[in-house]
Amino acid sequence: MKKLISEFKAFIMRGNVLDMAIGVVIAGAFGKITTSLVNDLILPLVSWICGTRDMTALNILVRPAVYNEAGEVVKEAITLGFGSFVGTVIDFLLIAMVVFAIVKVANKAHDLAHKKEEKAEAAPEEPAKPTTEELLAQILEELKKK
Repeated sequence: MKKLISEFKAFIMRGNVLDMAIGVVIAGAFGKITTSLVNDLILPLVSWICGTRDMTALNILVRPAVYNEAGEVVKEAITLGFGSFVGTVIDFLLIAMVVFAIVKVANKAHDLAHKKEEKAEAAPEEPAKPTTEELLAQILEELKKK
C-alpha cells in the first residue's frame, strides 16, 4: 500500500501533471469570463438589435400549447430555443479564437527556437588562425622551395 501511495505521489508531482492541473483551473476561470462576456455584454446587444428583452426568449414555436375549457394545459407547447443556442455558439467561438491564438503564438515561438538551434548547428566553425610561429614556418618553407 505504501508503494502504491509513493508511486501515486511521484506521478502527481511530475511536471506534466502539475502543468495540466494548472491549465484546467485557468481554463475553467477563462470559461467563466467568456460566458460572462457573452451573457452580460454580447447577448444583450444582440437582443437589443433583434428587439427582444432576452436572447433566451428568442424561440421558434413548433406547436402551440393546447388548452381545455378550464384553461389548463393539455399539451405543452414545443419550441426551439435558438436564442440560448446562439449564446452558446458565440461563447464557443470566443474560446476557440483565444485557444487558436495561444497555439499560434506557441508554434511561432517553437519555430523561432528551432531556427536558432539550426543556425547554431549549421554555422561552420571558423578555422583556427595560424599563430605567428606557424606563419613564419610557412614563409620559411616557401623560401626554401624557391
